Amino acid sequence: MESRKIVIGEGTEYPLNGLLTLPDDISSPLPAVVMVHGSGPSNMDEKVMKLTPFKDLAEGLAGHGIASIRYDKRTFVYARKMKKLNVTVREETIDDALLAADLLRQIPEVDSGNIFILGHSMGAMLAPRIDADGANAKGLILMAGTPYRLEEVVINQLKRSGEGNPVLKAVVSLENIIFSKKFNGLYEMSDEEAVKKKFAGGLSLYYFKEMGRKTASDYLLESNKPVLIMQGGKDFQVLTDDDFIKFKEQLANRDNTLYRLYPNLNHCFVEAIYSSILKASKEYGTERHIGEEVICDIAGFIKDNSK
Repeated sequence: MESRKIVIGEGTEYPLNGLLTLPDDISSPLPAVVMVHGSGPSNMDEKVMKLTPFKDLAEGLAGHGIASIRYDKRTFVYARKMKKLNVTVREETIDDALLAADLLRQIPEVDSGNIFILGHSMGAMLAPRIDADGANAKGLILMAGTPYRLEEVVINQLKRSGEGNPVLKAVVSLENIIFSKKFNGLYEMSDEEAVKKKFAGGLSLYYFKEMGRKTASDYLLESNKPVLIMQGGKDFQVLTDDDFIKFKEQLANRDNTLYRLYPNLNHCFVEAIYSSILKASKEYGTERHIGEEVICDIAGFIKDNSK
C-alpha cells in the first residue's frame, strides 16, 4: 500500500489536505473511491474518538486493488470562517467531493471511468446528490444512510436519546417540542426567511430547507446507477427497522440496488459493544477496526460494476 499526500481544492479559498491510497502492485488503471464524511467537522480518517472508519476503508480497499481519496472536511479546517457564512451542504460537503472526483480522474494510476462515491452517515444522504451534481460516478456506496430528511433525523434521534431515563426523557421531550416548532412550515418559508431563522449553533433553517428539497431516495429514483446500501444491525443512530427498511420500501422497484445488513456492527461498521445512544462515548471510545467482511463486500461491489 502507498499513501500520497494530495490537496483538494488547491488554489481555491479552501484547500484541504488529504491522502491518495494506492495498492503496491498496479498493473492496470484502478477503480477508485471518494470518501464523503458524516455530519460535523471531521478529519480525513473520519476519526470518531478512537475509531477511524475512512482510514480502515482506504487501507482495506487498497488490499483489494482499489484506490481511494480521503481528505479533511472543510468545517474541520476552516471552522471559524465557515461559522460566519450562511453555509449549506454544498459549501460544507458537496463542492469538495466534486473536486475530489475530478482530482481522481487526473491521476494516471486511476481508471477515470470507474470512480465511485462512498458516503457514510450524512455523507450517505448526500452521495446521490453529489453524483447528480456532477461527480458522474460509476456507482454509489451508502453506509449508515437514511432516506429521511435531516430535520426528521434530528427529531428522531432526539426522541431516542431520552429512552430509559425518566429525568432525561422529560428534558428531551421539551427540547423535542421546541425543535419541532422550529421546523413547522419549513418548506413554505421563503429562502430569505429560512436564512434569518436560526436552528442552533448558528445554523440556519435554510441549511435544512436547501438539503431537504430532495432526499437520497428521490435522487436514487432518478438514476439507474448501481447502489450498495449498507447497515449495521446495532447502529443506534440510523436504525435497521426504520431507516434501512424504509430504503427498501422506497426503492423496491429500483434496479441495480444491493443491500447488506451486518447484525453485530454499529454506526461506524465495527463490532458493537453497547446498544444505547446514551453510551455513545463508550461505544466509540474503544479502539476497533472495520472487518474484512465489510471491506470485501465493498470491494466486490466495485469490481462487479467496474467491468
